[in-house]
Amino acid sequence: MHGIITLAVVAIAFVTVRPLGFTGRGLAVAALLVISVIALSARHLPESWLPPRVAPLWLTVGVVAAAALIGVSRSGSGYLLAYFLVGHIGYRLPLRQALALAALSSLLCGAVLYFRLGPGHELVPWTLGAATGLPVVAGMLSRSRQRAVEAMIASAESAERAARAEACTAVLTERSRIARDVHDVLTHSLAGINMQLELADALIDTGDLTKVREAHDRAHGMVKESLKQAQWTVHELREDALPLLESLEAMIESSGHRDVLTASGTVRELPARISRNLLRIAQESLTNAARHAPGGTVRVELVFDAASTTLSVRNGPGTREATAGVGSGMGLLGMRERVALLGGALTAGPVVEGAERGGWQVRAVIPE
Repeated sequence: MHGIITLAVVAIAFVTVRPLGFTGRGLAVAALLVISVIALSARHLPESWLPPRVAPLWLTVGVVAAAALIGVSRSGSGYLLAYFLVGHIGYRLPLRQALALAALSSLLCGAVLYFRLGPGHELVPWTLGAATGLPVVAGMLSRSRQRAVEAMIASAESAERAARAEACTAVLTERSRIARDVHDVLTHSLAGINMQLELADALIDTGDLTKVREAHDRAHGMVKESLKQAQWTVHELREDALPLLESLEAMIESSGHRDVLTASGTVRELPARISRNLLRIAQESLTNAARHAPGGTVRVELVFDAASTTLSVRNGPGTREATAGVGSGMGLLGMRERVALLGGALTAGPVVEGAERGGWQVRAVIPE
């Protein structure tokens, strides 16, 4: 649109400004007209093409040429060049420079018209001359709107980048959560099954078929337990919310313990992410108790306070010999990560007093 307006102004100037020629006054008019047109056309060049120090220079040259053209030409609409140049000055230059050049344009055009019209017409030339500086205001307003639009676009782009970064972070967080869940289900289960199968292989050489069958049965039982845990994991990944108490009771019973869960405080539904992570911490703790202290007592406590929820899982020393095996070493780390993501605190260590003395305790406090 601006390009069309510029072409129209240039065309009108070349059609109306007179005299035009290759000698004398016509040559001067032609030269000033070309300089003014070049200065006006340069406003369509990208700002990056012209250094900031160059813009005041070529606009000043354009204003001086347009004012001189008004004085040298006998007729025409050369003053339009001055109007549009001053408008671009308001758009292109800082406030002080724009006002200074606009004042210069008004002064030059007024003076040129004054000397051209002569005495007795003082009001007309200075009024018309001063009018050439007014478009600077329109240029400033246009620049303000342009800067506002650019700021809005930049803000939208920044918001989009932030949204992409947040989405990427959410994906990485979800991947970490799934990795912890896979570890909880597969690593412990497969390690236990592997230990029992290795034990069965070792017992085959002794010829003690009874113990071989026992190891085989334990491995078979672990497979069933792994399937249950896998079902729990899939259920958690698919459901938005889990009933914490009911799910915890079912999990404890599937691990072979009954009536070991106590709940105190005002029982309430917790956010899905808190329930899910508390269940995974309980599952990890129960799995570790079964591995490292087989046959030992287990006690699970859930405390609902006004500002937090606390899960404690205690196990006493084992009554049967634990089969040595190699785990991933990520169980306790995974629990700490879960609690840290919820802004809580986790403690884990040996029990030094009470009925479970000599056993192990995991305690997670989750704020709400």
